[in-house]
Order: sequence, then C-alpha cells, then structure tokens
Amino acid sequence: MRPHKSNYWLFPKIEDDKEFVLRLEAVNDTYLLANSQGNNIVVTSSDEKTGIQAISHIQKTPMQQGRNARVDHEYKRNGTTCLIAARNITTGKISTYTQGETRTEEDYLEHVKNIVATEQHKEHIIICDQLNTHKSASLVKWIALKIGIKQESLGVKGKFGILKSQKSRMSFLENPDHRIRFLYTPKHCSWMNQIENWFAILQRKVIRFGEFYSVKKLEQSIEKFITYYNQVLAKPIIWKFTAKKYRQRL
Repeated sequence: MRPHKSNYWLFPKIEDDKEFVLRLEAVNDTYLLANSQGNNIVVTSSDEKTGIQAISHIQKTPMQQGRNARVDHEYKRNGTTCLIAARNITTGKISTYTQGETRTEEDYLEHVKNIVATEQHKEHIIICDQLNTHKSASLVKWIALKIGIKQESLGVKGKFGILKSQKSRMSFLENPDHRIRFLYTPKHCSWMNQIENWFAILQRKVIRFGEFYSVKKLEQSIEKFITYYNQVLAKPIIWKFTAKKYRQRL
C-alpha cells in the first residue's frame, strides 16, 4: 500500500514497504540513542553538498537611507566546490568536514577516517544515504582492518563474498556487531539525515546571498561559518518524526 497522496512527496518510489518502515524506525531509534543519558556511542550524520557555486553579481548597489540594497540579476560563475560534512547528533556540532573538487570513493573514505579519528576508541554509528560511494569496496576493507577482520575473508568485488555487490557490502557495513558501523536512510529520504538540516542552514546564512569572487573565498566563508556555528549555534535537534503514523496506514 502506498502512502496517502498528501504525504506522497515524502515517500516516493517505495520498493518494499516493510523494509522501508524498518529503516525509518532504525534511524529514529538511533537518534534517540544518541541523545539518551549514559550513551557512549558516537552517532554521526554524514553526507555531501555538491556543486556549491562561487557566484559574484555583475552589479550590486549597497543599501542607502530610504532605499534597499539592489542586486542585478546578472552574475558570474567563479567555480564550484564540494563539501563533505559530518554532524555529531549528540552535540549538534560539525565534527569534521572537507572541501574540494570531487566526491569520489576515496574522498568519502578519508571523510569516514576523520570521523572515527575524532574519538578513536569509541563505538561509531554513521548515518548516511545509499549513495554508491557510501558502500564502496575500499570502505569495507578499511572497516574490516579497523575491527580485526582478515582481508582475505572479504572475497572479490563483483565475484563472491562480502565485496561481491553493493547489497553484500551494505549488509557488512550495517552489521550491528561491528564497533564501526553504518545505518543507511531509506532511498529517496535524504531529509531523514540530520546533516541535511545543517546544509539548509548553510545555504540560507552563507551561500544564498554571498558574493564569492573565487572558490577560495567561498571555501573560506564556509569554514568561518562552521567555526562560528560550532561555537555559538550548535545544539542537538529535537527529532519529532516517527514511523508510527506511516505504519498505521499500511
């Protein structure tokens, strides 16, 4: 059964209703875990914000007495950057981030390494979407190395074993017995990932009305905002969404 039409924009293209609801509930439970007393697991929300444009307007008239600032509709594109960021669910702070031209499998692996390095000896749950690079063979190999699983037991990518397919790699990376594990949001539900809330804040406060004459200037502005956000604005999200109502509709 599909959701009611009024809610359909939240849940497009659901392939398996039961599996979908279980994922919704798992993400919700993990958010509750992160903010519970005595929790020692580091829960992190992670994703990429791609194609951030360094834009400068051709003409801009500053605000004057009795007159609003005016921005000409013509603008110049000065390049793009990609931000890969992670938000600590318990503190609300951006725990680690990188900026650059790409978001490759290698880029995301380095990002995960940085997340784990923030609290090296603790248990980690990393919440992310089901992008291919989030289920890569190199990520599986690194996690296996960190938790003491022999590389030769992983199989061969595209042929057999844990490395065979995205499905088998995803199953390994979500294994609840692992000290470092992932939790994937349902497909087409990026709004379930709390880092997306922060990306929206960044868009409103820095990117939308910024004047960036180079990618370097754009990246510096993002870096300064992250520092300010962590020091002044950061706080955990009071997460109210649950899968209960959706389950009742089935």
